[in-house]
Amino acid sequence: MKPLLLMQTGDAPEAIRRERANFDQMFLQQGNIAADRVQIVHLPAGETLLPPESYCGVVITGSPAMVTEQHAWSEQAAAWLRQAMRIKLPIFGVCYGHQLLAHALGGTVGYHPQGMEVGTLEIELLPAASNDKRLSVLPPRFKANLIHAQSVLTPPVGAEILARSQQDACQILRYGDNALTTQFHPEFDGATMQHYLNWLSASKPENQEIYRLKQHQVSDTPVSQMLLQGFVVNLGAQRRALG
Repeated sequence: MKPLLLMQTGDAPEAIRRERANFDQMFLQQGNIAADRVQIVHLPAGETLLPPESYCGVVITGSPAMVTEQHAWSEQAAAWLRQAMRIKLPIFGVCYGHQLLAHALGGTVGYHPQGMEVGTLEIELLPAASNDKRLSVLPPRFKANLIHAQSVLTPPVGAEILARSQQDACQILRYGDNALTTQFHPEFDGATMQHYLNWLSASKPENQEIYRLKQHQVSDTPVSQMLLQGFVVNLGAQRRALG
C-alpha cells in the first residue's frame, strides 16, 4: 500500500516546538493521520523524495522560508510537483505549500502589499466553491488561523480561486479534482495560534499591542480543519477501493 507523503518544508519556531509541536506532528494530530501510513520527508534537511508514483497523495506543510528565496530544495520540490500534477496525484498544500504549487505552475508569489496576515480571521467562500464537492460541507464564511508574509499574488493559468479573506484574495486555490491548497493553516488549533502570537509579540515588541488585541480573537477552527481531514478520509476511501 502506498504511503501518504508529508512534504515538510521547514520547522516551527523553537518556542512553538517546545510548547506545542513541530509541523509534522501538527498535521498528524489535526488531520487524524495514522503515523504508520505516512512518510515524512524533511526537504531543508536534505531528505530525498521518491518519484510521485510512489505515493497515494501528498500534504505540503508551511515553512519559515519564503518561496521567492528559491532555495535549491524548494525548486527541486517545485519540479517534483509539476510531475505530480501530470499524473494527477492528490495534493493538499498549506501556506508555503499553497504558494509553492502556484509558483511551480507559473503563478506569481511575493510579499503581500498589506504586510503580514496573522490571527484567527474570517474566510469567505466565492461562487466557484459551490461547484467543488470538497467544500460542500463548509459554510459560506468560517474562521481560520493564519500567519504569512508572502501570498499568491497571481494564480497560475487554470487555477480557480475558491475563497478569500479581507486581506488576501487567494485563500483557497483549486487545480482540477486532484489538488487543493489553502493559504490558512487547518493544522493550527487555537492554542498553537496563541503561542504564535506570543512569539511574535516577544520578537516584534513594536507591534505588541496589535498582537495582544489579536490574542483575544483566537479560537479553534474546526471548519478549516475539516478540509485537511476530508483530504485524508478521501485518500483512505480510494485505498480501500483499490483493495
